[in-house]
Amino acid sequence: MKNSIILITFLFLFGACGTKQNRSSTAHEEVDFTLAFGSCNKHDVKNNLWDDVVKAKPDVWIWGGDIVYADTEDMTKLAAIYKAQNEVDGYKLVKSKMPVIGTWDDHDYGLNDGGTEFEAKKQSQQKFLDFMGVSQDSFRRSQEGVYASHHFRTNQGTVKVLVLDTRYFRTALTPDTETKKRNKPNAYGEGTILGEKQWHWLQNELNTSKADFNVIVSSIQFLSNKHGFECWANFPHEVDRLQQTIAESSASGVMILSGDRHISEFSSSKIDGVAYPLIDFTSSGLTHVYSAFNGEFNPFRVGEVIKVKSFGLVSFNFQKKLATFKIIGDQGKVLGKLQQNY
Repeated sequence: MKNSIILITFLFLFGACGTKQNRSSTAHEEVDFTLAFGSCNKHDVKNNLWDDVVKAKPDVWIWGGDIVYADTEDMTKLAAIYKAQNEVDGYKLVKSKMPVIGTWDDHDYGLNDGGTEFEAKKQSQQKFLDFMGVSQDSFRRSQEGVYASHHFRTNQGTVKVLVLDTRYFRTALTPDTETKKRNKPNAYGEGTILGEKQWHWLQNELNTSKADFNVIVSSIQFLSNKHGFECWANFPHEVDRLQQTIAESSASGVMILSGDRHISEFSSSKIDGVAYPLIDFTSSGLTHVYSAFNGEFNPFRVGEVIKVKSFGLVSFNFQKKLATFKIIGDQGKVLGKLQQNY
């Protein structure tokens, strides 16, 4: 049976509301709240997972980036592609069943591997907010960047979702001209992913959080650091800063959800000053994957890399302080599972 849940979406002091109830998903798995998320979705390629998302009965759908593949400065074209995605039957059903939140990545932002240099970023942000159904009088319309905070409150506990923007403020990458990898880490201290304004916002959100679980959504991977594609490791000082921010905050049950890579995997790492390991759950992609994947070193990987189409599911038990992470494929098949107590 469903109890009442309140969704509050806000940045600083503002909000909007929505509802839910606790339930048991199986005889052996007591679940109070569930979120589903995914990334790398082409509007003109059939997505066979939307019915599986609905059957999983999550309380919210989170876009992890690359909602569509537009790669354009033409805002008319971008709006038309978002409109086409909104008209996909499976996605319309998802929207009718649960609230939808999320962030962008490079292809919906508008520039492959793009960052702060993208000249149409302000206009692109407005089209993104249109797609996400953000009202014209929202403070998010005048804010630079699409980062936002969302609260989901149940009778049993609270989940806070902090959606990051890893595009709008991100400075230049360093190409790796010595190997076959695309990028190498910047010199320590050089450049930024989030920009100072977003960093101060994130630090405040974690420092003041009273939620039982705090979920950080990053469009790019945080822990996996050896592949040479886009990731937080290209800015090693930013990695240290986020780990320190988590350790020094009063936030409990912090975890990261990521996308971008066209593979799905779990990564886990111990952080000094934090009693539990930090999980980075990568779920990618929804309509296309790196099916030729044959190996890649990730010193933090737990389990196997999944290279078939999938989405992520995270279920919370507040009394047990337990999070269950699942990689879900077509027909609801569980392709990977990880549990963590907090």
